[in-house]
Amino acid sequence: MSTEKEVNPAEVEQEEHDTNYQPPPQKTIEEIMAADAEDESLRKYKEALLGEAQAEKIVFDDSDPRKVIVKKLALLVADRDPMELDLTGDLTKLKKNVFVIKEGIQYKIRIDFVVQREIVHGLKYVQKTYRMGVPVDKMVQMVGSYPPKKEIQSYTTPFEEAPSGMMARGTYSVTSLFTDDDKNEHLKWDWSFEIKKDWQ
Repeated sequence: MSTEKEVNPAEVEQEEHDTNYQPPPQKTIEEIMAADAEDESLRKYKEALLGEAQAEKIVFDDSDPRKVIVKKLALLVADRDPMELDLTGDLTKLKKNVFVIKEGIQYKIRIDFVVQREIVHGLKYVQKTYRMGVPVDKMVQMVGSYPPKKEIQSYTTPFEEAPSGMMARGTYSVTSLFTDDDKNEHLKWDWSFEIKKDWQ
């Protein structure tokens, strides 16, 4: 959302494909626990990492076959209630719910999600921002690898600064993507925000 810098539209549209990087092969929790079983310190580390997922198959929603269920996006600003997008309903309606953001403020984005059934490797949050159809900014945040849990897990981005000045004010459209090392598209959604001189 930091729209102050000039961005090459071709670069914004290009997906992140590092030709030298190969994600680790997918392994089940059982395979991970069985590997290097004789190494006690490694076994203890894996037990701490996996928690209850090593003893039972963690399924948060039996009717949902996905490994990652993205629940919510929240815009966090100091001394204000979070502005939230519910990502469990009709995603086509999200663009109508325009966030109003005061120019120049510091903010973070929090993503709430559930991991079930198996470990997910290299989660990544990609956010592309457009103004009048022209790409103006791209954010790529490495979220990390997560084991299945019965609780909602979350990731919060570092602070970003909203653009400021008369030229920065106006409405922006955003395409957000929650993906991973294996290029699984866990959720993709469009939303909007408006930069104003003040909150109203």
